[in-house]
Amino acid sequence: MSGTFPAPPALVPLTQIRCEVGQLVSLGQAKHGERRYVPLLGGTVQGPELNGRIVEGGVDWQVNRADGVLDIAAHYVICADDGTLIEVQSDGMRHGAPEVMARLARGEAVAAHEYFFRTLIRFTTGAPQWLHLNKVMALAVGQRQANRVLLDVYRIT
Repeated sequence: MSGTFPAPPALVPLTQIRCEVGQLVSLGQAKHGERRYVPLLGGTVQGPELNGRIVEGGVDWQVNRADGVLDIAAHYVICADDGTLIEVQSDGMRHGAPEVMARLARGEAVAAHEYFFRTLIRFTTGAPQWLHLNKVMALAVGQRQANRVLLDVYRIT
């Protein structure tokens, strides 16, 4: 099979999210792996396109699969600097070498390049000044720290 591919979409910096997280809660083994969640306690949103704060009360639902992959489904709200509430749905995965993931689980500092942590983000809002976000898909490159998650978020063009 031969042919050419069109140029790939570009990634444009949108914002950086620094989210404080609570203690991991395990619901035990389920049909696809260990079902668990992490409460999202708040945080900051700072970037060229979106600034504000994370509203406390979001949840990062997870499945720790037998193959070592952590499936992530976070759902939370950003309060933009102008007071607008923006719903965020972030679905992705985190994985790496077993020894790296064990270090993360212990809360040790691990450089972002040592493991894979990516999510696809979609936004929902009814505020006229932010309606363009309803048409955005964004890619987040993540890093897990002991008590927070850092996400560099890029709008896909």
